[in-house]
Amino acid sequence: MTGIRVTATMAASPEQVWAVIEDIESQTRWMEDAVAIRVTSSQRSGVGTRFDCDTQAGPFRLLDRMEVTEWDPPRVLGIRHTGVVTGRGRFLLEPADGGTRFTWDEDITFPWWMAGPAGGTVATPLLRRVWNRNLRNLKSLVERSEAV
Repeated sequence: MTGIRVTATMAASPEQVWAVIEDIESQTRWMEDAVAIRVTSSQRSGVGTRFDCDTQAGPFRLLDRMEVTEWDPPRVLGIRHTGVVTGRGRFLLEPADGGTRFTWDEDITFPWWMAGPAGGTVATPLLRRVWNRNLRNLKSLVERSEAV
């Protein structure tokens, strides 16, 4: 299993950040590696929501199937990866310095044909770079909407 954590502090309340991230399909606005997101369950939010995400990180493309496992506005959004890559991800929003500290944790397992644990080790720096950029995009989006 490969564990990756990235964190950013944003000049907006957890409620304001949550308002941007809770619409799962619109997360493509700030996640550069999420090419398209399609909700596949009848419900569109909350625990049990299922969705497919066409993902591209560098030259690597895959269909990431996910299900929401935690939904505690405006604190936690957790998912389980059930596609090619398996594992868990979690967004944690905590009040910090008059804004929000956003922590993104992923514990994922790569399949054998992606070199399993060795593939995870190789992919970690790339994914960390992409997800840090995603958090910068989210920060910009949240803080821009705050200024309006």
